[in-house]
Amino acid sequence: MAAHPAVPQPVNLSPAATAERPGDRWPFWSILVVDDEPGMRNFLVKSLAPRCHQVLEAGNADQGAQRLRTHHVDLVILDVSLPGKNGVVWLKELREQGFSGDVILITAFADLETAIEALRAGASDFILKPFRMPQILNAVRHCWERSRLVRENYILRRGEAAGAAPRGGLVGSSAAMERLWQSVCRAAAVHSTVLLQGESGTGKELVARALHALGTRSQGPFVPVNCASMSPELIESELFGHAKGSFTGATRARDGLFHYAQGGTLFLDEVADLPPAVQSTLLRALEDLKIRPVGSEQLVPVDVRIIAATNRHLPDDVAQGRFRKDLYYRLQVVELALPPLREHKQDIPELVQHFMARMAPALGVEPLELGPTELAFLTRYDWPGNVRELRNLIERSLILGALNVSALYAQPAPARLTTAGGQPTDLHALEKQHILSVLDSVQGDKTRAAQLLGISRRTLERRVAEWSVA
Repeated sequence: MAAHPAVPQPVNLSPAATAERPGDRWPFWSILVVDDEPGMRNFLVKSLAPRCHQVLEAGNADQGAQRLRTHHVDLVILDVSLPGKNGVVWLKELREQGFSGDVILITAFADLETAIEALRAGASDFILKPFRMPQILNAVRHCWERSRLVRENYILRRGEAAGAAPRGGLVGSSAAMERLWQSVCRAAAVHSTVLLQGESGTGKELVARALHALGTRSQGPFVPVNCASMSPELIESELFGHAKGSFTGATRARDGLFHYAQGGTLFLDEVADLPPAVQSTLLRALEDLKIRPVGSEQLVPVDVRIIAATNRHLPDDVAQGRFRKDLYYRLQVVELALPPLREHKQDIPELVQHFMARMAPALGVEPLELGPTELAFLTRYDWPGNVRELRNLIERSLILGALNVSALYAQPAPARLTTAGGQPTDLHALEKQHILSVLDSVQGDKTRAAQLLGISRRTLERRVAEWSVA
């Protein structure tokens, strides 16, 4: 076989030839250059190194395989004509072994048959020597864009679809919500980890999305994950990825959620439910800014902001040995407490209007007009499910065409309400008070009252009969 052609002339490295374009930097990527010609390797390494996280090099397939065993590699630039094992054969082996990164083949001895074979083997691009550096940069840029689209599509399939909204979607003008909004604005301006603490339904994911949207990583992905919903046996693989064959069923290598969150935010909801072993791994990732996929020897650099959330009191979990103290301190660099709805009930009318305006068009119905009686009832209820419970009530009411307060009556203890004077009362007493008030407002019309209450006339009549009211 003929010798390799000469290394590209210095003119290829001139500013005009290699002028940087948008997208010509890949700060999280590691690239492996495999070519038996030292001059060609040096040319590529020097040109690519300033643009990416790391550039490795190898002179043949065996050396390249060794690099892949010990380093995470996103892209391989591979010469077809290698001593011992040519590039196309090695590429086929890589794909069979589960390597999912991009591969750009370069060669001076191309024909149509070789090009077709290379593409069938899984090559991302095919470039002829001699080439100019912009050709390589274009090919790498296309690989980067494909990788970015794969990440974005994966995130969208996981439910990434929140649109922008005023104040990050945080609704309410009470003092409690104003304090929360100001804290969100301050926390969004830094890169520190954030711990959100609040009861279920207070809007922790909404706050996390606002922190992401207002920060410098807003152009990167926002990847939410509910730690409580994942199997303890698989959560480490979900977060950090795994190598092929690392456990039963791992038929191919897989990237984890840290990979998909590169350059953006990873939101760990219900972080208190992480198993102890995963807590330890997460702590190392936060401290070293590197992760190790399950069953792999590779350390993968990551640039991800962590926002964690929990409805538990983590200091109690730390005291009882259920949560690592060092991880707790690492997560709570910035700590935000989300107020329960019962502490800012003055926001309920605004929240109701917000949910009506958003959900009525989606459901294809007209918004409901709630009068003072209905709003007074909503503000007397203590909302153990917080804003999420209010949202669900409004959605059910829109579907039924009337305020569905019967759903609240079914709440089990310890759901409590308070009278206007602040004294607690039970649900049955408030139910009676509210139903009689609605009946009075419609001059005793039980059909209209049942519609307003979101219950059947028969149910209304039974309740009234129980109270011996004519």
